[in-house]
Amino acid sequence: MQRESFKSRMGFLLVSAGCAIGIGNVWRFPYVAGENGGGLFVLFYLLFLLIMGMPVLTMELAVGRASRQSAVLAYQKLEKPGSHWHIHGWFCILGCCLLMMYYTTVTGWMVSYFVKFATGSFGGEMTTEAVNTVFDNLLANPVEMGAYMLGIVLAGFGLCSFGLQKGLEKITKIMMAALLLLIIVLAAHSLLLPGAGEGLSFFLLPDWSSVLDKGIGNIITAAMNQAFFTLSLGVAAMEIFGSYMSREHTLASEAVRICGLDTFVALMAGLIIFPACFSFGITPDSGPQLIFITLPNVFVNMTGGQIWGTLFFLFMTFASFTTVLAVFENLLACCIDMFGWSRRRAALVCGLFIAVASLPCVLGYNLWSDLHLIGERDVLDSEDFIVSNLLLPIGSLVYLLFCVTRWGWGFDNYIKEANHGSGLKISRRLKPYFQFVLPVLILIILLQGLL
Repeated sequence: MQRESFKSRMGFLLVSAGCAIGIGNVWRFPYVAGENGGGLFVLFYLLFLLIMGMPVLTMELAVGRASRQSAVLAYQKLEKPGSHWHIHGWFCILGCCLLMMYYTTVTGWMVSYFVKFATGSFGGEMTTEAVNTVFDNLLANPVEMGAYMLGIVLAGFGLCSFGLQKGLEKITKIMMAALLLLIIVLAAHSLLLPGAGEGLSFFLLPDWSSVLDKGIGNIITAAMNQAFFTLSLGVAAMEIFGSYMSREHTLASEAVRICGLDTFVALMAGLIIFPACFSFGITPDSGPQLIFITLPNVFVNMTGGQIWGTLFFLFMTFASFTTVLAVFENLLACCIDMFGWSRRRAALVCGLFIAVASLPCVLGYNLWSDLHLIGERDVLDSEDFIVSNLLLPIGSLVYLLFCVTRWGWGFDNYIKEANHGSGLKISRRLKPYFQFVLPVLILIILLQGLL
């Protein structure tokens, strides 16, 4: 059976960027920047994105493009006889499943808040306590959360069942165009708020008092961590799109464009959030609750807040749902490649599995609220810990070693595939950096996450 491919280069770039653009950089980036002093964190983030994220991205894409297969079969096609690199392919599938077991729930939260703002549930006279109660009530209601989660699963696999070009590529182009338009409008509005300049300075200029308080080492490791995780590397979420892409352009050129779009959205998210927070006297270092508690408090006190809140959570829905679609496509491709299933059958089986497997996360905030799987972590945090702190860094290290060592695919094969086509080339002089320095940086992230 002939392998599907993207209809256009723009389709590949937008789908790949859509996979990277998600909760990790739209939600996590602003609050991590807020916790780590703003401007200096942003500078280190950009540096580590260039020297860590992009190289590993080219490696994952290279494995996909050279093999034209999904995770397990890609390794089997490229690995040396008798080696067992393909075992990591199964962990990639596990990682994608685990990721979707909580990501669908969080995406459902975004949709819920979009609906609540659009229907006027957040009124202009709400107190801070009343705004906080909205999120508490959502978590306490398994029926509401379950319905939104199920809607995300049905919509995601339903769209992917139409095929790569007619389903994933077509809808992602529309959603990414809407996302980019929304983020520009929202950022422009935030920058025009009274007192926005203070938030802009906090975000883009180094805050040395915060650096001294937090510690330069902690800021560097936080930036390294964020730059690495923003691209969803290590679980074949990007590898599958490499298997669909053309060989007309070098992988470094494509990686630059994907990282550019991802970074643009992350920075624009900061331009939305920080000026708005400072304009209404709210601290921007409020951690994960920034999206569901801090910002709704800003919107309810803002002129036209219902409209701006609606647009913001529509943007957040698009950002998270494009990632859902991309990971769902990876799961479908694995089933199609390994079991010979039709796309519709794969969508049905995978959809049923993810829907059932996502229920513990939904119930973990209400009926199963006493359930703690890893230490004191609830279900969602336990699943996220396994994916973010184990499977992503270990998986990225495996891709790296597979591409640059003689025991794997080998540096010569990787560099030949990466530099095929027109555009930016990767210098062979970087081989020592790829073999000795980059693995150490990834190990630092792994150890930091575990400790």
